[in-house]
Amino acid sequence: MAWVDVCPADELPPGAMKLVPNGQFDAVGVYNCEGQLRAIEDRCSHDDGPLCEGDWEPGECIVTCPRHGARFDLATGRPLSLPAIVPVAVFPVRVEDGIVQVDL
Repeated sequence: MAWVDVCPADELPPGAMKLVPNGQFDAVGVYNCEGQLRAIEDRCSHDDGPLCEGDWEPGECIVTCPRHGARFDLATGRPLSLPAIVPVAVFPVRVEDGIVQVDL
């Protein structure tokens, strides 16, 4: 895996999300959950829908798939509700020299 620049840290304030293209997956969503940076693949494990297009709860660090409402923990990728039962991939995130980076 390799660290990929996402954006300057000030462009990802609490409550913000950036979608990052990725070769292995279509994309990865990088979220700022009230100061905690999280990254998750942009694919619902239920039907491969665009997970990061769904609503999310910054305080709870949960994203909801827009297709069927499956909810996922952004820290672990674990599904929190049906119809999803399989986790999705999560990735390490860091801030290096003022730049948010994700390890893809």
